[in-house]
Amino acid sequence: MKKRIALLFTALLLVLSVGAKSKAPKYVFYFIGDGMGVNQVMATQYYLSDIEGTLGYKPLCFTQFPYSGFVITYSASTMVTDSSAAGTALASGQKTNNNVLGVLPDRKTVCKSIAEMAHDKGVRVAIGTTVCIDHATPGVFYAHQASRDNYHQIGIELSQSGFEFFGGADFHTPFTKDNSDEGNYVQAEKAGYKILNGYAAYQNGGRDNDKVILFDTKPESDHYLKFAIDRRSEEELSLSQITTAAIDFMMKEPKKGFFMMMEGGKIDQACHGNDAATFIQETIDFDNAIQIAYEFYKKHPKETLIIVTADHETGAVGLSNGQYSIRPRNLQYQDMSEGELSAELERIGRASEEIPTWEQIEELLKEHFGFWDKVRLTNKQTDKLRQAYVETFGMGPQELKEEEYYKVDKLVDQACAIMSEVAQFSWGTGTHSGGYVPVFAIGAGAEKFTGQMDNTEIPMKIKEVAKY
Repeated sequence: MKKRIALLFTALLLVLSVGAKSKAPKYVFYFIGDGMGVNQVMATQYYLSDIEGTLGYKPLCFTQFPYSGFVITYSASTMVTDSSAAGTALASGQKTNNNVLGVLPDRKTVCKSIAEMAHDKGVRVAIGTTVCIDHATPGVFYAHQASRDNYHQIGIELSQSGFEFFGGADFHTPFTKDNSDEGNYVQAEKAGYKILNGYAAYQNGGRDNDKVILFDTKPESDHYLKFAIDRRSEEELSLSQITTAAIDFMMKEPKKGFFMMMEGGKIDQACHGNDAATFIQETIDFDNAIQIAYEFYKKHPKETLIIVTADHETGAVGLSNGQYSIRPRNLQYQDMSEGELSAELERIGRASEEIPTWEQIEELLKEHFGFWDKVRLTNKQTDKLRQAYVETFGMGPQELKEEEYYKVDKLVDQACAIMSEVAQFSWGTGTHSGGYVPVFAIGAGAEKFTGQMDNTEIPMKIKEVAKY
């Protein structure tokens, strides 16, 4: 009798364990911080603590997730990846060459993404980003192109994907050079997408549509959403708004579940420019969007999985410049990105039709960087700014420094370099690095995302736990 009871108990445990293992998350969030290495995360936590006057770090929402690890990011062609190769790995579990998007190095063989796998299973899919919707990272989840620069073709594939929701700044190249086809907007509308501009437009009946593309209010002005540090109005679209709208839209049919990829795409852009204050605000903004997903998780803890990772590190940022200390609190006094400050200088010059005086520049840097007023500068640092002023305005036409995504004045570039100096950060490059990026996870199946792993393992683990 005892033996029979023991066998029955063992059988019951097996049934329960199999049932537990087979419980797949219905709702999957996949957050990708473009350019967000481990030091970008740590710098942001140090900053949040330092502005409160405490020594240590203040955790972000996602750094408190119970499971974490380190991700290796090399591509099939080099140890320093670009976003299209890293994105392909994160979307499909396949290595490819830099500049190649959603296909193998032969530039032909399709790498099916987990978003496509989920959609094939009847799961609703949302893709969002702070850059253009046909950029490398969002593009790898629905498109397959020999080059990431084939923006127009990527936009065509977006319409063909059938995914329910897209959110971002705009299409990068909606029309061909010769206008030989109808353009990405018309193609999307013919495929059943309702194009909305701004979060208010979504709130005003956006949920009533079958498929939605949510763009910024002024998509013609830029291919990217504004940096968080430059946003002045809630009318300017944010990743938090895109995430909120996507959740609302996905939950029209909750039984189907959803897969959602949201990209903080401008951490990378700020780090390309070695703009410390701006990348920290972008990381905070990224975390704010993750907080929205976490609130959803708390309502559906047994049915939700949240993964947070990055495609690569950008800038090789160092949390010291040799002085055994950092002072990130100084970064709080910068309230404009370097690109926006450069544009402001141009506006001042255009309005007066005269070269700005050094006194005007001093006032501008006091107002937007806190220099001399809230941020102490050495005489040497002030001299560097004066010299950059002469090189920018005193020797003929204004000369611009080429960054990865925009051009800036030498003066503004020098101001950002000095801001990093006073914060005691250092930079190793203006491009990507081959360093680790983090991964954090919470929810159903999150225990799979620990230790050191290759970036190709992440989508395979998601596929396994979500049963795509």
